[in-house]
Formats: sequence, C-alpha cells, structure tokens
Amino acid sequence: MEGAEGNNKTRRGVFVTVGTTSFDSLVRAVDSQKVKQELVAKGYTHLLIQMGRGSYVPTKSEEDSSLGVDYFTFSSSIADHLRSASLVISHAGSGSIFETLRLGKPLIVVVNEDLMDNHQSELAEELADRKHLYCARPQTLHQTVADMDLNSLLPYSPGDATPVAKLINKFLGFPDD
Repeated sequence: MEGAEGNNKTRRGVFVTVGTTSFDSLVRAVDSQKVKQELVAKGYTHLLIQMGRGSYVPTKSEEDSSLGVDYFTFSSSIADHLRSASLVISHAGSGSIFETLRLGKPLIVVVNEDLMDNHQSELAEELADRKHLYCARPQTLHQTVADMDLNSLLPYSPGDATPVAKLINKFLGFPDD
C-alpha cells in the first residue's frame, strides 16, 4: 500500500455504515483526527459516513483536506456505496457484515458496546478469528486501521454454510461434531 499517497489521483474510498440504528460512538470515532490520519496514511482519499438515527454530525472536509468527508442519514440501498468502497467500516449487524463479505470488500466491524446482550459481537469476533474481517471497538478503531494488513484477510466463501452453522450451534450450546 506504500506509494498510495501523494500525487496519485486514484480515488480510494472508505464507506462507514451504522445501519438503521444510532451508533454515535462509531461516527464520532471515524470523525476523529486519529482515525482520519490513519486512513490518509493508508492511502484513502474519501470517507463517506452513513450515520443512521444518530445525533452526532460529522465534520465535512475542508477544500484543502487530504481526506474528503461526506455523510448522509439513510439511503434506500447502500449496495452501490459498498461496491464502490475500497474499505468498509461497519456496525456489527449480520446483514451489513455478510453483504460486505459477499462483495469481497475489506471490512472492519466496530462493535457497539452500548447494546445489552450483544450477540452481534460474537459473530464479528468469530469472523475476525477466521481472518475474514477486522473487529474493533470505537476507542480502538484508530489502532485497528493503523495495524491492519488487508493482504492477511481471507476471502469469505458464502456458498459454504458450515462455518456459520457451527457458530450458531456453538451459540445455542450444541456440541461440536
């Protein structure tokens, strides 16, 4: 990824999605200077934030900024945003996770620690253990971006339901075969 900065005119966008919920701590984290600096250092040029029902409004970028930033609340479909992204940062909703993985996009899932009895975090952590994505918390997102090596991620094979079935069985307390 070296050499992606500088005069390279290639658009490398990051799409952030919180789904239909409010996840201000994720929006605030990606809007922080720490995360923005790490994204620029990795060669990303644009940041598009889908902020859902949240009340925190991100800062749009200045004209001279090295990272273009824009945001919106909802869209009838985020599929086009996912397809055009070079990196996706998402809440831990299974729909967003699997849609992104099916598209073969690098993914950082940020777990919402404010949710009680959060089963979504178990799915995200299991898929991270299997090297299909990175898993972070809002307060560790900048470090995850800094440390990520997208070449170490393994493609997710949507045709093989066995890993998901095993995860569901584990979650339900059934013995592993």
